[in-house]
This record gives sequence, C-alpha cells and structure tokens, in this order.
Amino acid sequence: MIGGGHLSRSRASVASALLALGLVVAGTGCGGSDGIATERVAAAPGEAEYRFVIPAGAGLAYDAGEPLEILPADLDVRVGEEIEIVNEDDRGHLVGPFFVGAGETLRQRFASEGEYEGECTVHPSGAITLRVRP
Repeated sequence: MIGGGHLSRSRASVASALLALGLVVAGTGCGGSDGIATERVAAAPGEAEYRFVIPAGAGLAYDAGEPLEILPADLDVRVGEEIEIVNEDDRGHLVGPFFVGAGETLRQRFASEGEYEGECTVHPSGAITLRVRP
C-alpha cells in the first residue's frame, strides 16, 4: 500500500483546515467557556435556534488525534428552543445524550428544564454539558 499513510494524513489535514475555516457555529449568543461562540438566531417557524455542522472528515481528524471544536463544552439553551446537529461525516458521533449517525440530522426541542452530560466526540475535552434553562 504505497502512500496510504500520506493519504490518511492528508485527509486529516483537510478536515483540520475545514474546521479552522469556520465550520464551527459562530455568532454572539451564549458562548461556551472554551472560546467557541454559539449562535442563537431568531428562528423562523420550523428552524432551530442553534445549528451545528459536523463536517465530512471529522472522524478521520478525530482518529489522527486532532482536536475537534464543533460544539462548545457547555451549551445553555432555553425551554422551547431547538438544537440541530447535521452530521456530514461518514461515521456517527456522540454529542452528550445524543448519537448522530453518519449523514443524519438530529433536531431536539426542549420541553423542560434539565442538565445533560455525556461524551462528545466533536470537542477536545471529550465531554459536553447541555443545560436547559427556563
């Protein structure tokens, strides 16, 4: 297998470049404590207030040990708000209490207050805390 290792490093580098180019949601809403800005938008009917995209190649970057900062380690939302996580990668990812399969989109509207913690394969800490406030 000639050049196989080079191809893997190249894909991981592309994934890192994509992440660095701003596939992280950016804005002025409630920012995470780790420096990731989380956009809170005035959602039109049927649209989520928070939207995150896991880009193609994220799994390869994760395998290469590159930190993925797609979601913040701490995310605060309000009851009635909705998050959307679009997974454009060829593998599934854990995001706290959720598993977002390859090529799938998760939409979650929160009906009650609570705090959810769990593993996160798209954040360098490996964990996320989601707080639903009144």
